[in-house]
Amino acid sequence: MPTPRLSATLLPRPGSPPVEWVVSPLPVSYEQALAEMEARATAIAAGEAAERVWLIEHPSIYTAGTSAKPSDLLDARFPVFKTGRGGQFTYHGPGQRVAYVMLDLKRRRPDVRAYVSALEAWLIATLAAFDVRAETREGRVGVWVARPDKPVAAGGDTPEDKIAALGVRVRRWATFHGVALNVAPELAHFQGIVPCGIAEPHYGVTSLADLGVATTFAEVDAALRAAFAPIFGATVNA
Repeated sequence: MPTPRLSATLLPRPGSPPVEWVVSPLPVSYEQALAEMEARATAIAAGEAAERVWLIEHPSIYTAGTSAKPSDLLDARFPVFKTGRGGQFTYHGPGQRVAYVMLDLKRRRPDVRAYVSALEAWLIATLAAFDVRAETREGRVGVWVARPDKPVAAGGDTPEDKIAALGVRVRRWATFHGVALNVAPELAHFQGIVPCGIAEPHYGVTSLADLGVATTFAEVDAALRAAFAPIFGATVNA
């Protein structure tokens, strides 16, 4: 697994306790997840709770970030939730691993851009464990993979697909919301929205399964945890 660049790390100050690592075995409703995230972030900011990463799967929903445009909701085939995270519309559902990240940036680095860069580095390192080369792109949120197997765009650009999305919120330097990695969701469900406001036809959505990588949530979770430590520090089962 590649070692993250020093600039992409967000390690806590020495002596900090490990981050709690929680995996929910059953789907969790968005309402429940939001309530629990907000409560934990409030407690973290007050110094009353440990940092936590919470891995879950949602029933099929669309969520609208603070920059979402109503016109980007093309077909409300699933419940739509307005949320305080950054970003635009995205889809969550079966086959997608959502990681809600609740950290205290005061004990790391109170820098939101550095935090987002660290999340991107985490996803890229996780995908590298499955021999998937993922990258970020200036002006496009999320983590992308080149698709030279698809027809070249009219302007000559190589098509690219998003494989993971990011949407964060920070309150009193405590983070919540997080990232979503497409393991094997039904990609047709993304057609009900303009994902993250990116409508160009040569920019699509993909998954590990779509790229021919057969894996399980357990294997993805293990890769996420292994890639997390060099960037954010040690973890412990909650």
